[in-house]
Amino acid sequence: MLAVCVDAPGGPDKLLLRTVPRPDPKDGEVLIRVHCTALNRADLLQRRGLYPAPPGVSDILGLEAAGMVVGLGPGVKGHWKPGDKVMALLSGGGYAQFVSVPEANVMSIPSQLSFQQAAAIPEAWLTAYQLLHFVGQVKPGDVVVVHAAGSGVGTAAIQLARLAGAIPIATAGTPGKLKKAEELGAAAGFNYKQEDFCEGILQFTEGRGADVVLDCVGGANWEKNVRSLATDGRWVLYGALGGCPVNGDLLGKLLAKRGQLLSSLLRSRSPQYKADLVKAFTERALSHFSPDLPPLLSPVIDCVFSVDCIAEAHCHMEANRNIGKIIIDFPQPQS
Repeated sequence: MLAVCVDAPGGPDKLLLRTVPRPDPKDGEVLIRVHCTALNRADLLQRRGLYPAPPGVSDILGLEAAGMVVGLGPGVKGHWKPGDKVMALLSGGGYAQFVSVPEANVMSIPSQLSFQQAAAIPEAWLTAYQLLHFVGQVKPGDVVVVHAAGSGVGTAAIQLARLAGAIPIATAGTPGKLKKAEELGAAAGFNYKQEDFCEGILQFTEGRGADVVLDCVGGANWEKNVRSLATDGRWVLYGALGGCPVNGDLLGKLLAKRGQLLSSLLRSRSPQYKADLVKAFTERALSHFSPDLPPLLSPVIDCVFSVDCIAEAHCHMEANRNIGKIIIDFPQPQS
């Protein structure tokens, strides 16, 4: 099968398309012919050698995929059968024509969604769902700050916060990203390059602050995040794009607000955690991708690249220009 390989850590030029052995489904796994995958920030880190695959996981990049079931391993208990259109959360291996996945991480594609739209869902939407519900314990009426609101996780989190009855507030670095966030349901938006988002949040909440802050920036924003937090608020850290070092009285200021600093990653979670997450998302959110059940959820796609342009796709993400997901198409056999 065709797959994108990385022989040595480095830039996008280190991404090589070559033929590798096709995986065989193990016990309880579903084999998927991949039609589309999608980029995630973790892919860039893994390509640079900064985020290796967990032990026992394919070192091929890619944390999500959409395609068609073509085989079943022994012990599969679900309803899956060859020909089913599915999307899946992966620990790796998505940048390939075939991937084998534990059946608990597989979801049916809603009938009105394309493979490209479906590929935009698993990693970003499941990450956003777990940050809001499993970690942040969001409640109706909560004010939720979504940093990097134009990202795949950000565009998903805004919509899922609204679905939960919460009030999302967006931060982003361009007017276009803020406009998209407001179209998706953000009650307010602040350009962190042009204004103090903390002051904006406090003004919006009449001084109370936010109940939940979803933060992928980290050290560069710590003081503003704590100032933005309501008493007993939850600061949920899931990335450190702005660095990890913290200088200052973080603990004292957080303690004064009785704030909770929570952190989470998804890729390194246990199989059972991921299975529970997929089950909860499927039961509570997946049906809302159908126009028959408002409020409508919609994956946001920035652009689509062919797999032979994978280096260009990585460059596009590194330039931080995308609003929503960057999709990768794989060639399919002629019928």
